Amino acid sequence: MRHGHAEVLFPMIERVMAEAGLAPSQLDAVAAAIGPGGFTGIRVGLAAAHGIALAIGARLVGISSFAAVAAQIAGHGEPGCETLLVALDSRRADLYVQLFAGDAASPLAAPQALLADQLSRYVARRDLRSLLIAGDAAEAAAAALGGPARRAVVAQSAPDARGVAAAALIELRSGAMPGPVRPLYLRPPDVTLPKRPLPALS
Repeated sequence: MRHGHAEVLFPMIERVMAEAGLAPSQLDAVAAAIGPGGFTGIRVGLAAAHGIALAIGARLVGISSFAAVAAQIAGHGEPGCETLLVALDSRRADLYVQLFAGDAASPLAAPQALLADQLSRYVARRDLRSLLIAGDAAEAAAAALGGPARRAVVAQSAPDARGVAAAALIELRSGAMPGPVRPLYLRPPDVTLPKRPLPALS
């Protein structure tokens, strides 16, 4: 959605809980996507997740869109793939990217926003023949890299709620200490505050 997140989110949560036959008190953890993605959607989703977790005393888990994609394809990659590149559509000229180990669980580099012609430098020193590419911009990333990377693309691997849940389960089972849950932005928001007018000359 581009607009109206706050109006539809809680009715959606209530419908899902009713269909699952769960009461809020039965939840041990609340997982939420932290981005990168739309500024408003991330803020609304995280605010709702914080409120729910606080109200019911559940653990709050923040999952990046990259980790959500990686968790969905963990164990389903092509044999011999040593590196996973998750590439996401930024809805601009650049791509959001992050490298993971072949197990799809261990990040190898920090996430970045890169133009297509910068992608080769980002994956430098990686064997492109053993590179698996996933995410909703996987085809665009493969085309930018060219060569053998084009054949190792996971189709229909956009981040979604199932990926967030899968990544949250991995984190919860790891026993890692929870950290602060904050939005992950790879560039500033498109909306900025107006500049203050210059004082009038006397």
